[in-house]
Amino acid sequence: MSKSRIRIVLEMIKFEHSVFALPFALVGALLAARAGGSLPSLRQILWIVIAMVGARSAAMTMNRIADLEFDRRNPRTANRALPAGELTLGFAWAFTLIACAVLVLAAWQLNPLALKLSPVALAILFFYSYTKRFTAWSHFVLGFCLGMSPAAAWIAVRGSLDLRMLILCAAVTLWVGGFDVLYACQDVEFDKTAGLYSIPKRFGIAGALLIARSMHILMIGLLAWLAWSFHLAWPAWAGIAVVAALLGYEHSLVKPNDLSKINAAFFTVNGYISLLFLLFWGAAAVVMRP
Repeated sequence: MSKSRIRIVLEMIKFEHSVFALPFALVGALLAARAGGSLPSLRQILWIVIAMVGARSAAMTMNRIADLEFDRRNPRTANRALPAGELTLGFAWAFTLIACAVLVLAAWQLNPLALKLSPVALAILFFYSYTKRFTAWSHFVLGFCLGMSPAAAWIAVRGSLDLRMLILCAAVTLWVGGFDVLYACQDVEFDKTAGLYSIPKRFGIAGALLIARSMHILMIGLLAWLAWSFHLAWPAWAGIAVVAALLGYEHSLVKPNDLSKINAAFFTVNGYISLLFLLFWGAAAVVMRP
């Protein structure tokens, strides 16, 4: 595969956005390992990262396949690789199958429960691609696709699941779903003409921004609950404060009559949120009381 083809593929799956999901999975792994009395091994971390990359690559490519006709008709997305003809549909299907195989291989290398659940994870990831056709609440399904990652990482490390991880799963679901609501504000008019569903289409842009803000406030509450339930040390609480401040800044960038800064809110701020969350909560996992 040529360098230009690799660049096009990485652009199609938005590889750089893996930074959004990986930190939450790694926090789940750190909490799981620490609960067992030690830090996760390098081998576990490696296979968790490989599993995340495989899952996300499969999900993003499947989403582009499912939305191909819509992407061709939407001026904002018409220059993407598949509608622009830079990649063929056959190549996209082959890449999806390879990414699925990578996830299953990584799950097999981790433990039996991870392997058994890998098809379930793929089914949920693929299901999201079709939800915009019948429900305005597809943003929550997308959020859950990333929200699964902390629980999946816990399972990868421990071979079982602590129900407290569901709190972090819910928090990540609300975080991702909330910023997807913000991002979907750009496509309200297209959604109306294409017959697609979204929160901005149903409630208007002002209503959607209020819903996204409420989702992120609830996210902060869930993070506080999780920190309390694990008796985490002060870095976790400092991390919550930093995340809350950045979310407030993110929402200040997007207004009902001005969506010009939505990419800054979506990409830049959320990248900082996920990385700083890993930094502060990773430190808390290291120094937490057993």
